[in-house]
Amino acid sequence: MSEAKNVLHVENVTMQFGGVVAVDGLDLDVNEGEIVALIGPNGAGKTTAFNVITGVYQPTNGAVSFLGETIVRNHPQGKMKKQYKGSLADKYLQEPVLAPTPDKITKLGMARTFQNIRLWKTQTVFDNILIAMHCRASSSFLSATFRLNKKEDDAQRAEVMELLKIVGLEAEANELATSLPYGKQRRLEIARALAAQPKLLLLDEPAAGMNPQETDELTAFISRIRSELGKTILLIEHHMDLVMDCADRIYVLDFGKLIAQGTPAEIQADQRVIDAYLGVDEDA
Repeated sequence: MSEAKNVLHVENVTMQFGGVVAVDGLDLDVNEGEIVALIGPNGAGKTTAFNVITGVYQPTNGAVSFLGETIVRNHPQGKMKKQYKGSLADKYLQEPVLAPTPDKITKLGMARTFQNIRLWKTQTVFDNILIAMHCRASSSFLSATFRLNKKEDDAQRAEVMELLKIVGLEAEANELATSLPYGKQRRLEIARALAAQPKLLLLDEPAAGMNPQETDELTAFISRIRSELGKTILLIEHHMDLVMDCADRIYVLDFGKLIAQGTPAEIQADQRVIDAYLGVDEDA
């Protein structure tokens, strides 16, 4: 059997804000075709890790590789040389710093959603997807909106309808995005990320605010994104039923440190995880 192709490799990533270490020496891998979950209590550093991977934050130390190429890299600099509390401070000292902006990382083939829904509120469901597709090939919102030829526009409109069919929003194409029920707004945001045709889809708490029925529907939807669209997925999520049903592998953070990794069955049986997270009421 051939070895799985690595899509994302996070190496010794540390994110320190002043004297506070939000993520401490994180190592994480996502292979092609996998659904991988990053879990942990509130404040564990999950979203911070996402922000480093997607270029929102420049890590204090460490590197991120995507499809075999290092895209993010840094080492402690300036005042942080003395303040740094992490490990391997000198490992990347002789390597060039790499700090691409989020839009450049998106163009490499990553797309993400956020904890708070970020739809274009005055646009229809159809136009939310169409604008996202235009942005895929353009560097700004204005050029995405106005620099179109008819042939390209017709092709993208057909592509939008096909994507809406896949995500089950075809009937709502002409409705305002904000008129949708909450669960469908979440689905639209994921569809908008898919419009970028990513090789890696990052979902930041996609089930946040959903009722049990919506969460069950989302669980099936995420699995379909992998099975029908062939997408590789990294997700953060507090709903453990969703994580255990969807994920192939799970990484667990606590106070910024990786305390466990493994299959859902291994994570459920890990006493460190039970003590730090699974044994605690999620709503507490």
